[in-house]
Amino acid sequence: MPSDRHVVEGKPTPPAGRTFRRTERFPGERELKDRALDIAGEGFTIVDLRPPHQPVIYVNQGFERLTGYAAEEVLGTNCRMLQGADTDPETCEEIRRAIRARRECRVEILNYRKDGTQFWNRLSLTPVRDASGEVTHYIGVQSDVTDRRRAEDSLRDVNHQLRHANERARRGMDAAARIQQALLPRVLPDLPGAHFAFGFRPSETLAGDVLNILPLSPHEAGLYVIDVSGHGVAAALLSFTLSHWLRASRRESLLVVPDAGAPDHPWVTPPRQVADRLSQQFPFDMRTGQYFTMVYGVLDTTQRQFRYVCAGHPAPILARKHAPAVRLEAAGLPIGMEPISPYEEHVLELEAGDRLLLYSDGMTDAENAQGQEFGIEGLLREVHATRALPLDQAVASVLHSVEQWCGTSGPRDDLSLVAFELAQ
Repeated sequence: MPSDRHVVEGKPTPPAGRTFRRTERFPGERELKDRALDIAGEGFTIVDLRPPHQPVIYVNQGFERLTGYAAEEVLGTNCRMLQGADTDPETCEEIRRAIRARRECRVEILNYRKDGTQFWNRLSLTPVRDASGEVTHYIGVQSDVTDRRRAEDSLRDVNHQLRHANERARRGMDAAARIQQALLPRVLPDLPGAHFAFGFRPSETLAGDVLNILPLSPHEAGLYVIDVSGHGVAAALLSFTLSHWLRASRRESLLVVPDAGAPDHPWVTPPRQVADRLSQQFPFDMRTGQYFTMVYGVLDTTQRQFRYVCAGHPAPILARKHAPAVRLEAAGLPIGMEPISPYEEHVLELEAGDRLLLYSDGMTDAENAQGQEFGIEGLLREVHATRALPLDQAVASVLHSVEQWCGTSGPRDDLSLVAFELAQ
């Protein structure tokens, strides 16, 4: 019962450490209100500001449950008993400033129960004024918000860890992207009678496309565009591996075989054999579902021939000097789809001024805001429209047209383009 937790108006304030017991019973309505306060989940206190030591003159049972202190231990004292070693002094000072200014105050403060355990107390202090307007009492409402504060602290810790993890991942992705950019041709082959150019626009930080233009002999160059399925780290890892396999170094190269009798003129591996070797080395794995397509060819400037193979990849585009651009023939499954090689090698006879472009399907599959694809016809038109430009400018213009087609959303797939032109 709350009857011993209330002070009768006009009675003296009990001394510190003693319980003031009520000497009269309230009418039924008042006692009902008193009981309602006692069953409330929050703690309620009333502090009398008139005596110098500003004692507590009322606590409800909610306060007793919250703090572990019985009413008899609190009445006549003040609530500083709830403070402890880790209680924030600035928050305590904020409470004192509010009381001195006779204004409301709401804070969250770390308090201590009687048994020494900590809890977070959401404290609300409201001044009570008498008929003359003077603040004579403060009503305090205490709520245990420990679970919420712990959840917030835990969430902050998790967010902090996530930020650090994301930052580490971002740094790793950026480093991987720099490595991937370093795999692009840094110096184009210097073959007599031929010019080379390329363009590359990854759709994400890490691309699934990989391309290169490599000198294979004094008069031959290898060109390829590879499109690894998917995006992100898994696709980038496979593209790194393929770049290693398709290097042109004289040792352990898939593209050339050293000739002991003529070390400066190695034997160039035919494109079909390159596709065969890759298909054996990278069979399709149902567990990962990862695969790649490829177009690879060898330009021979002496013979004016381009020998190429397509493995599930879009066919090259030929742009002769005085004719519309056309797509060449190509057939073949993606690398590793068949245990026995299905690849066919094509031979293209070239003329002076011919241009040839290898590209990824991100170029033709690029969509605008209405969901319309750029398409092979759009690519053929752009190649023909830029025919009069120098090769490097033409490649840049074609890539720009595809990006413009996609609008502000940008391409959803990597854009890759490799080209060569025979001198007039």
